[in-house]
Amino acid sequence: MKKESKIYIAGHQGLVGSAIWRDLQTKGYSNLIGRTHKELDLLDGADVRAFFDAEQPEYVVLAAAFVGGIMANSIYRADFIYKNLQIQQNVIGESYLHGVKKLLFLGSTCIYPREAPQPMTEDVLLTSALEYTNEPYAIAKIAGLKMCESFNLQYGTNFIAVMPTNLYGPNDNFNLETSHVLPAIIRKVHLAKCLMQNDWCSIRADFDRYPVEGITGKSSESLICEKLSKYGIRKVASGAAEVEIWGTGKPLREFLWSEDMAAACVYLMEQVNFEDVRKLSVQAGSNEVRNCHINIGTGKELSIAELVTLVADKVGYVGGVVYNDSKPDGTLRKLTDPSKLHALGWKHTVEIAEGVQKLYAWYKDY
Repeated sequence: MKKESKIYIAGHQGLVGSAIWRDLQTKGYSNLIGRTHKELDLLDGADVRAFFDAEQPEYVVLAAAFVGGIMANSIYRADFIYKNLQIQQNVIGESYLHGVKKLLFLGSTCIYPREAPQPMTEDVLLTSALEYTNEPYAIAKIAGLKMCESFNLQYGTNFIAVMPTNLYGPNDNFNLETSHVLPAIIRKVHLAKCLMQNDWCSIRADFDRYPVEGITGKSSESLICEKLSKYGIRKVASGAAEVEIWGTGKPLREFLWSEDMAAACVYLMEQVNFEDVRKLSVQAGSNEVRNCHINIGTGKELSIAELVTLVADKVGYVGGVVYNDSKPDGTLRKLTDPSKLHALGWKHTVEIAEGVQKLYAWYKDY
């Protein structure tokens, strides 16, 4: 890519897209294109075609997606598969039709089977059943990476699919209903600390910044407490606070700082082509080319309970934590093997303790 190349980032305001946008800007790329959902509905094929006709982007980063945590995945199953398939169909299809030089498609490591051998290499894709709670989203993302792979093999395009592990960082989603586990824990623990200290000024400021089901910081104390309790944040008889976490706390998770992910993506856009990935993806003893996607991760993990302890330490919370084992744990272990990415020349730099500290600081100051 040249510094003046026209680069379209779909989903440029989200956690993933905004991190890639900032990384590109920092490296001197000056012709970046982004559209909000109001400006461009990626579910509308005619809208997307008109955009590509008008803008003619040379490079595309497909970071737009309908995403959420275990609660959202359980509730909005149809939305997760329908919306993501539509977005991918429209953006990848128009990228091919308009001769885009390179496309980077972002998926997720939830594409891998629930019982996949750990750590997970790219080759375990489609070897057994998916985790039920996020099956619709995973199927959509599998379709997206296979679209990229198939266009490359049939039409000679240069579409690269990457599967980041659990991401966290600036512009994360702190909505208690739809957020992923790490930002949800940070917000819950922060609010529990404020509740324990009777710091209603901070609680109201938090609800003004991130309303909960229409309840803002201007709502009554009783309504705010009702919403806090619904999401597992409450005072107990002793006057201390208590945070409820879904599941047993035993599942192991890997986390990647979003700006590390962005650096990996830009590195791949600058330095790696499909043919480089293809050489690492041919099945031994076979002419079949499959699983050309690339894991982006750290190869390191910790339990949800260890994560809660880490967050509590960084936040300064000394109240109680209760694990609700009547709620689903999700996949018990989901650790990536980033060997392919390492072979292509990139490794992460931010470890989880530093990242949690940075995200909590961003959350408080944003």
